[in-house]
Amino acid sequence: MAITTVLRISISSVMPFAVVRRTVERRNHHHYSSALFTALYHADDPLVRAVKSNIKSVEESADHEAKVEVPNGFPFDIQDNPGQETISLARECQGELIEAELYLSRVPGEGHDDLEAKNIPLDISVSKKNGTSLWFVCTAVPNEIIIDFLYLYLEDGKIAPFISEIEENIREAFQKYLEIRGIKLSIYNFLSECMSKKKSKEHALWLKNVNKIVEA
Repeated sequence: MAITTVLRISISSVMPFAVVRRTVERRNHHHYSSALFTALYHADDPLVRAVKSNIKSVEESADHEAKVEVPNGFPFDIQDNPGQETISLARECQGELIEAELYLSRVPGEGHDDLEAKNIPLDISVSKKNGTSLWFVCTAVPNEIIIDFLYLYLEDGKIAPFISEIEENIREAFQKYLEIRGIKLSIYNFLSECMSKKKSKEHALWLKNVNKIVEA
């Protein structure tokens, strides 16, 4: 009987210390986790500094500060599309609506040389009043505007069957067709300057958006 009483007293005296130990361990772990999170959170500061530094560099670059002058007689209205990788051109002539969408070229990298980086992808549409239109998928390069594909939109809204290969004489005639409507080789340098400035502006905008998110 005495032994049982002693055993009960021993167990009851030990249990509170075990509970206290677990409580202290939990508090220490919570304190350690909070301290670690705070340290990691403030580790974002180098990212903020890097982003702001890059914003400054981009905005001071030659492409960003360059003033692109529209050539005399340039027939198109120009619309930049902030936040998108496109610049739009449009004009009306002789009852036709001629529109072009220019896209930022791919960034040079593995498998792409500097010459390819000068390519400007563009889509051109020539729309008639009766609802029909020609849609050209092109690539502007320093010495040529290449017609890659051609789609025909018919009066009923349907697209004519696609032909992957266009005869060379037809392709050359279509190039002349576009030239008459203002899409000519002489505007390549101007378009290239526009897209270089566009690329710089979109890069700066992207960095500023990154900065907003990180600092929020």
